[in-house]
Amino acid sequence: MALDAEAVMKELRSTYTSGKTRTFEWRVSQLKALIKITTHHEKDIVEALRSDLNKPEYEAFVHEIVGISSECKFVLKELRKWMKPEKVKTTMTTFPSSAEIVSEPLGVVLVISTWNYPFYLSLNPVIGAIAAGNAVVLKPSEVAPATSSLLSKLLSQYMDTSAVKVFEGGVPETTILLDRKWDKIFYTGSGKVGRVILAAAAKHLTPVVLELGGKSPAVVDSNINLKVAVRRIISGKWGSNSGQTCVSPDYIITTKAFSSQLVDALKDELEKFYGKDPMQSNDFSSIINSHHFDRLTKLLDDEKVSGKVVFGGQRDKTNLKIAPTAILDAPDDSLIMNEEIFGPLLPILTVDKIEDSIGRINSKEKPLAAYLFTNDKKLEEEFIKNVSAGGMAINDTVLHLAVNSLPFGGVGESGYGAYHGKFSFDAFSHKKAVLHRTFAGDIDARYPPYNPRKLQVIKALLSGNILSIIRALFGW
Repeated sequence: MALDAEAVMKELRSTYTSGKTRTFEWRVSQLKALIKITTHHEKDIVEALRSDLNKPEYEAFVHEIVGISSECKFVLKELRKWMKPEKVKTTMTTFPSSAEIVSEPLGVVLVISTWNYPFYLSLNPVIGAIAAGNAVVLKPSEVAPATSSLLSKLLSQYMDTSAVKVFEGGVPETTILLDRKWDKIFYTGSGKVGRVILAAAAKHLTPVVLELGGKSPAVVDSNINLKVAVRRIISGKWGSNSGQTCVSPDYIITTKAFSSQLVDALKDELEKFYGKDPMQSNDFSSIINSHHFDRLTKLLDDEKVSGKVVFGGQRDKTNLKIAPTAILDAPDDSLIMNEEIFGPLLPILTVDKIEDSIGRINSKEKPLAAYLFTNDKKLEEEFIKNVSAGGMAINDTVLHLAVNSLPFGGVGESGYGAYHGKFSFDAFSHKKAVLHRTFAGDIDARYPPYNPRKLQVIKALLSGNILSIIRALFGW
């Protein structure tokens, strides 16, 4: 649909001002509508994801469709509780009184999505925006056109279009949207575009959530169940959209002594998963487009990593496929170690002692995710304590995203703000402080003219000591 930003904002503001989106019943109806989309149009969603990413049906269902339906069901179960004011304690200074925190919607919000999980990453923030009682515009990624078109069609068919709208398009349309004043902007994508979003939001002092990326490390100790660890690394790296996932392991750190054993195990399990020629596997996703294919081959063809490929390296531009590839000890100044890979290439770095991995991670920008594989509890404690990352998983990869009670978000260069479950509701809510008092308990000490006795009363109240308060009030 053509983008008339002025008309869109006018209608959304009118709907929000009417109070309709604030009601529990409206929020529930829209969340149930999203569930209907996932159940009634599963085949359409799978086909759109296959068209955009050559995504296997299994990955489309498990990573995208189920993620939305389960999130909606979780929110529906908890929503009434989240909407209730939260009672909090008061102090002697305000006695007698009561206080509460009221969650209120922010207003009219904008969600700008990305292409690698174009169904899930478009609708998950929308769930939070609706649950919190906002009107919302979704801008899907034009890089996944089939899914973008399907989202526009289905949300227009199932949702309240006076409060939930989808606008397709590329940079010009996004620029038009960013020129408007929003009550919050939620962006998923690259740090480069994130800075553009932040600059546009600053003009209107609009709060933002930035879900970005970074180079997420996986530290692999020798004290592990090697087969299980390797299977989980492969699942998180190559089984998650061919590495085109913001929390995919971007590189591995292991010891020099263990590296050959790890490489052999990775090769063996990869063959079990994808066969001797993974390029022919129907279970292995394609690269999204020729631009990203060329970007990845540039990383692979860098002369600084030439000769360091220990398996993989095959590429097929016609079908936009690059085989699962590992590079051993890529130099720190190589392209692949200075850019987020976002694809099926996996550098494996080696250290003398596994404890040295922590310093190596901390020498880089804070990642969106960090993974550790070990049975050593002391190493686990040191890793959790000393590595800063958006989120972590111990002895697995990616799976922390599936826990609705955990926040998902970045830190530093990997973004800020968090969502999923209650954290999505909070991301699109304002926490309003409310103090309730009666006309009782009014004391002269708070009012001029001031004198030493009034100051003594105030000091006693601030101390919280009951005996001191009584003495000050009654002059004992």
